[in-house]
Amino acid sequence: MTSVLDREMYSEAEAARLLRVRQSTLHYWLEGSQGHRKTYKPILRDTPRGTRTVSWAEFVEAGFLREYRRTHNVPMAELRKFIELLRETFGVPYPLADRRPFVSGKSLVFDAQTAAGLGVDFWMVTVAGDQLLLTTPADAFCRRVEWDDNVAVRYSPDANPESPVRVQPDVRFGKPSIKGVSTEVISEQHDAGEDTRTIAEMYALDVSDVSWALAYEFSVRATTRAA
Repeated sequence: MTSVLDREMYSEAEAARLLRVRQSTLHYWLEGSQGHRKTYKPILRDTPRGTRTVSWAEFVEAGFLREYRRTHNVPMAELRKFIELLRETFGVPYPLADRRPFVSGKSLVFDAQTAAGLGVDFWMVTVAGDQLLLTTPADAFCRRVEWDDNVAVRYSPDANPESPVRVQPDVRFGKPSIKGVSTEVISEQHDAGEDTRTIAEMYALDVSDVSWALAYEFSVRATTRAA
């Protein structure tokens, strides 16, 4: 039986849109690339799969990579080695979609990042006094994920921590939603001329839910146009 992490959820284009990264960037993370004289291995996969679909685990891990790259211009060679070491250390194919590296396994993460040669500015775990703490990008990502038995089951696609917009693999086919109602559907009703209160009544939502949904969809559109 396919686990939730292995479930194929998105086309590469849709995953890139939801994550707000270029599709070419996401493709490189998933499939690597072939240079003139050198082959570059994937970062989020063991080996290229020749597919343009993205699993739930790959989507979540790409969310981490986006957070990390946005904060630090992390060297890809060292980051690739670091993630490979995390796979080996924790014995799981998707270490960044697993809660343990962020909570109970910080010492193992610390060892992996030093063994991979990551510069201190790119660490996922740092030392403060006699404690190991998540760095800012790692902590920011962890706060956007909700876990069930150490497995990522929900992801917040909105950078605003107050936003109720969630992405869940078993709700609306993984599309961003609020209380089970797709934000895209809410946006379509707004585009058709319905006011916020009417939309809220239509879907049994609070007016604030509709406002959050529209704010999220407008930000996605702005990002897409800018790209």
